[in-house]
Amino acid sequence: MQMKVLGLITLFAGNVVFSQPQQDPELLSKAKSIHEKVITIDTHADINVNNFTDSQNYTMDLNTQVNLPKMKAGGLDVAWFIVYTGQDELTPEGYKIAYENAISKFDAINKLVNEIAPNKIELATTSKEVRNVVNKGKLVGMIGVENAYPVGEDLSKIKEFYDLGARYMSLSHNGHSQLSDSNTGETDDVWLHNGLSDLGKEAVKEMNRVGMMIDVSHPSKEAIKQMFELSKAPLIASHSSARALCNHSRNLDDELLLLFKEHGGVVQTVAFSAYVNTEKHNAFNDAQRELYKAEGANMGIAILERDSVRTLNNDERTAYYEDLRKVSLAAAPKVEELKKKISPVNVEDFVDHIDYMVALIGIEHVGISSDFDGGGGIEGWNDASETMNVTVELVKRGYSEEDIEKLWGGNLLRVMDEVEAVAKNFQKS
Repeated sequence: MQMKVLGLITLFAGNVVFSQPQQDPELLSKAKSIHEKVITIDTHADINVNNFTDSQNYTMDLNTQVNLPKMKAGGLDVAWFIVYTGQDELTPEGYKIAYENAISKFDAINKLVNEIAPNKIELATTSKEVRNVVNKGKLVGMIGVENAYPVGEDLSKIKEFYDLGARYMSLSHNGHSQLSDSNTGETDDVWLHNGLSDLGKEAVKEMNRVGMMIDVSHPSKEAIKQMFELSKAPLIASHSSARALCNHSRNLDDELLLLFKEHGGVVQTVAFSAYVNTEKHNAFNDAQRELYKAEGANMGIAILERDSVRTLNNDERTAYYEDLRKVSLAAAPKVEELKKKISPVNVEDFVDHIDYMVALIGIEHVGISSDFDGGGGIEGWNDASETMNVTVELVKRGYSEEDIEKLWGGNLLRVMDEVEAVAKNFQKS
């Protein structure tokens, strides 16, 4: 096998390959030892159902940020695969199309773990199952639902999604849903529910009852505050960072972060460059975009503005991201040259958010996520094969093995247990 690594050294540990920036050998050795011991969980990886077929699937090293070879190479034990549906009209027809899209993604994930690669990856729905599968030497798949729009007005679908393996769900995405306002309302100060709708409040209760973690990464601040008031179980943010360091509506301000400390939940810090450092992201992204436009023109592919991408339907958006992936691969050598002139958002910037939240709300309430294949990725952790770079940076900053175990998944698994316990109490009464 030929491996091309730019400015990296490569460590081999059994069948695991770690690519690391030049670092102190003692630090690298310590980080490698910790990385292999702890369970590493990434709570947000988007999927395309076209990559879950017999002929093209995650057993292959596809041009995706997450797949089984990349997980193995980077020592990533657990990936939460996302049942994502973009926001559309709040109509019966819209709900029907969204539900069909969601089911297609549930089917794809279950096909991977049950038919395509059952000897390599298993689906887990509890913390105990996660540990058991990892101990067997297999990778773990878990399922999160991004946007409850496919539920429509039928809250029985929450239990249906739970039975299909989902263990967290957000009540909105980019755009107000029938259940919750979105953070995107900050753009024009137009709100649909002033937080949660009446149906959304009932959805919180139903999620508590069945044992589904409530994800607050996309709803509005008022909606999140109402969820904290209503929920009997701790909440999670599956992929959000600190607003104090990056003033983006997708991030959580100190008031919201402190609610996680008070209620016992966990914030999974997200490696999405625009949410880590918007100014730095924009400077590099604008320059990279010009490279993509030029490369795209040569390939007959138009590079769209982000707002234009949001107006595409699910099929169109999927096709566009496939084209964008082709352009990015073709432009990769020029992008590497660009990095010498303009610094992209990197792992150090990302861990700054972890540091900030740990200092504010405590190590027990902070975790790690990527948003890979959904826009996530930073210099140094741009796909699952580079996962150990995060551990290296944590070790460099003085985090202990116990700390790193909590950040990489221990906290999330604890919250899962607590949500499950609340559900059992609901079901007894």
